Amino acid sequence: MNKATLTLAGLALLVATGLQAAEPLRIAADPVPHAEILNYIKTLDPKLDLKVVELSSGVNASELLANGDVDANYFQHLPYLKDQEKALGKTFAVAATVHVEPLGIYSHKYKDFKTVPEGATVAVPNNVTNLSRALFLLQKQGLITLKAGFNDPASSLATPNDIRENPKNLKILEIESPQIPRSLDDVDLAVINGNYALEAGLTPAKDALGLESADHNPYANLLVTNPTLVNDPRIKALAKDLQSPQVAEFIRQHYNGSVIPVAAPQS
Repeated sequence: MNKATLTLAGLALLVATGLQAAEPLRIAADPVPHAEILNYIKTLDPKLDLKVVELSSGVNASELLANGDVDANYFQHLPYLKDQEKALGKTFAVAATVHVEPLGIYSHKYKDFKTVPEGATVAVPNNVTNLSRALFLLQKQGLITLKAGFNDPASSLATPNDIRENPKNLKILEIESPQIPRSLDDVDLAVINGNYALEAGLTPAKDALGLESADHNPYANLLVTNPTLVNDPRIKALAKDLQSPQVAEFIRQHYNGSVIPVAAPQS
C-alpha cells in the first residue's frame, strides 16, 4: 500500500513537473522593439514556447512579474529596475543584458539647438530614472548644466531642482513617457525613449537632434525574472537567444542604429 502510494505520488509529481515544463514562457514586453525581437526568436528557436504579452500604456510590467502574472519581462534598464525594486519591495533577477535604445531629443519646430528660443518648452519623462536620464542628455547637448556632483548618470538621479544653469530658461514639462511623442506639436523639444520614438514612426538615428551614445551606456535593456526562475531552463534558453549573434544581427539590420545590441559581437 505504502509502495503503491509512493509510486502514485511520484507519478503525480512527474506529471506535474512535465506539465510545468510544457507551459509557455510568459514574457511581458513593450511592442517595439522588445516584442518584435521576441517574435523573431520564435522563428529562430521554435522549440522555445514563448507567450509574448505586449504591454499597453499604464501597465506596470514589474508588478505583473511580482504578482506571478508573467514569468519575465523585457523592457527596462537597470536604474529603472532598481527603482521598481525599491517601490515594490521586491527583488528581481537579471537574466540577460540585450540592447540599448538611445534616448533622443526631438522637435517638429527646430532643426538644431541653436535656433531653440528663450523660454522654450521641453517635454521629459516623468518617472524618476528617465527624467534624470533626460536631464543628463540635455546637459550633454549644452542646453543646461547640472549642479556639481551630477557627473555620472549611472549613480546620480537628477531632478529639475538640480539644474544649476539654464541659459535659454527652458521650461521643463514632465509627462508620462508613452505620451511624449504626441506632445511634439505642442512643445519645442521632446526627450523620448527609443522604444516610444520607434512606435511613433521616428527613426532615432536619423530624426533626433541629440542622441545618447551607446558607449558605456548604463541603460541597456534587460531580461528580468524572479529569483526563483533565474535557473529555469526556459529562461536560460531565452537569455542565450537574446544574447546570440543572430539576434544582434537582426537588431542591427532591423533598426538601423536606433536600437544597438550590446551582448554579442558583430558577426
